[in-house]
Formats: sequence, C-alpha cells, structure tokens
Amino acid sequence: MANNDIGQILVLSEDYKNWVESISLRYRQCQIKAAVSVNRELISFYWTLGQEIVEREAEKQYGTKFYSSLSRDLKSSNPGIKGFASTNLRYMAKFYTLYAGTNLPQVVGNSSSSNLPQLVGDLQQEDLFAVPWGHHRLIIDRCKDDYEKAVFFVKKTIHNNWSRAVLENFLDTDLYERQGKAITNFAYSLPAPQSDLAQEMTKDPYNFDFLTIQEDYDEKQLKEALVDNVIKLLLEFGKGFAFIGKEYPLPIGGTEERIDLLFYHLWLHCYVVVEVKVKAFNSRDIGQTATYVAIVDDLIRREGDNKTIGLIICKSKNNVLAKYAVGTSKEPIGISEYELSNLLPTPEEIETKLSEDTDVDEK
Repeated sequence: MANNDIGQILVLSEDYKNWVESISLRYRQCQIKAAVSVNRELISFYWTLGQEIVEREAEKQYGTKFYSSLSRDLKSSNPGIKGFASTNLRYMAKFYTLYAGTNLPQVVGNSSSSNLPQLVGDLQQEDLFAVPWGHHRLIIDRCKDDYEKAVFFVKKTIHNNWSRAVLENFLDTDLYERQGKAITNFAYSLPAPQSDLAQEMTKDPYNFDFLTIQEDYDEKQLKEALVDNVIKLLLEFGKGFAFIGKEYPLPIGGTEERIDLLFYHLWLHCYVVVEVKVKAFNSRDIGQTATYVAIVDDLIRREGDNKTIGLIICKSKNNVLAKYAVGTSKEPIGISEYELSNLLPTPEEIETKLSEDTDVDEK
C-alpha cells in the first residue's frame, strides 16, 4: 500500500481525527494555563512593587519626580521590558492601596511571598491575581477608592469571564449601585451571561422626574401617562431597547390579551414584556406577566432569539413578597418601582412663574 494511501486512511479514521482533536485541545488548555500562570506572576509582581512604593512613602522620600526617575532607571536596567512606564508605576501603587488598606489581614497559609495577602477582604488572592492588568487599570479608574465596588467588578469579571470591552461597558452603567435592588429571578431563570445583562437592563426605582400629570387624573389617565413615559425612558436611557408596540395584541383561542408594552432588546436578543401597574405590586401580577411571556415565546419569538423577559413596573412593592413571588415563576421576571416627583403646574403657578421671568428680564 502506498504511503499516500496510508495517509488517506489515517485522515479518514475516526479514531485518528479524535486523537488530533484531543492533542489540539490539550495544547490550547496548556496555552491558557501558561497565560494564566504568567498573568498571576505579573500581577503578583505589580502588587509587591506597589506595596514597596506605598510603604516607603517613596514620593515623599525621593521627591515629586520619583515616578519618572524610577521609570527611567528600571527601563535602563531592563531594556525592552514593557510595564515600567511612570503611569503604570502609579497604577501599581493605587492597586495595592485599593485592595490592601484597612482590608489587609495577616498573612496566612502557604503564600508564595510574605508580601502577598492570602485574603483581601472577602476576595481571594488567587482571584485578584487572575484578572488581567488592563482590567485592573479600568477598575481602578472607574471605582476610584471604592473598595467594595472594585471587588464587585473583579468578581463579576471572573465569574462571567468578561473581556476588557465588556467590563468597560458594565463600568459605564450603574450595575453596582443598583445590584440587589430590583427584585428578579434572572439568576436562575436565565443562563449566564444573559442573566447579568438582564439584571443590568432593569432599574429600581424608575424615576419619572419629567412626567407631567394633573391632580385630577383618574386611574386610566395616570396609567396612560405612565406607559407613555416608560416608552420614553427606556428608549432614551435604556440602551438597547427597540419599541415594538403599546397595548400589543396577543390572539389566544378566539380571545385577545393585550400587553402594556412590548420591546425588543438588541443586546440581549430577546423580547421584553413590560406591565405597568399604578398600584402596589400584587402577587397575581406575576401570573399575568408570566402568561404574557410564555405567549410571546410561543407566538412571536423566532429562531435565534433568546428567552423572553418580563418586567413589572409598579407604584410600590413589598420586597419580601416580591422575592417569594418571582421565586414561584419559571419565567424570567423582574419587579421595579417607579417614582413621581413633578406634577403639572396649576394655571396660578404658571402665571407666577411667567411674572418672575418678566421681572428678571426687565432688571
């Protein structure tokens, strides 16, 4: 049998192809482990150098041009090595200060260096050093001296394997400030990272400062005003929302149900059912919203779309009741409140304001 025939048999062999795939997989895993190992050593080094800069009070001891001098001398001693720019040296000092400070416990366990903490607050050393340096610099810039916020984003980065671009997007939102406020079941009703994106999508409360309503509005008029302003708020500030319809009809077995609002979220690639309630949250609202979510999944969702999400925006909610209520639904549902702060001024108030403006113009 010719050699090229043997090669052809080997190539066509299922066992051979599986072996090749196994070799490739093991090599990629080896590369990943090597990269992670190198990253840990690098971040460990940056931590130690940052600690030395801080503990020496180097800028006080060596003068205001300390960072420039150290950068120049390190580059001279280590030609071709990146990472010793004066800006980066400042980040190392900030890195140590942010995560050490009063949160630094006594060194325990078998740490490879006596300078490294085994535990930084509730953040494990191995987790802190697993995050790439570019991520750390972003977190330092955006979180400033807020240790809890920084730890929050470090953990989120690790848990969701965020790229630097994804991390930057989340740092630009108020994900940390809102965390734990909106009541949802996204964590266990949606797969990661969709669950985090869905949580980021919600706000609690939704503040309708710009909503103008009259004191003599009846419940129906108030509902209409709220619905219109939810549309405006989500389209202007909700990043990724595309409006589908208001009072959107769902024909079911000869009858017709109507959703208050239906959106499509471009980042989540899913429909979002929004129900607006002018009264306090009632556990029955979960059943209604879950039904609408299921119908949209069945009748409207297409191949490539993710699971439809439900959002209830209500006047107020009992957080304990809301948590139990979302726990009863297999459909992903969030519950948020809304706040009203501005009423439409009366004719007398408008006249007074105009008079004040005229007086100012005449002076």
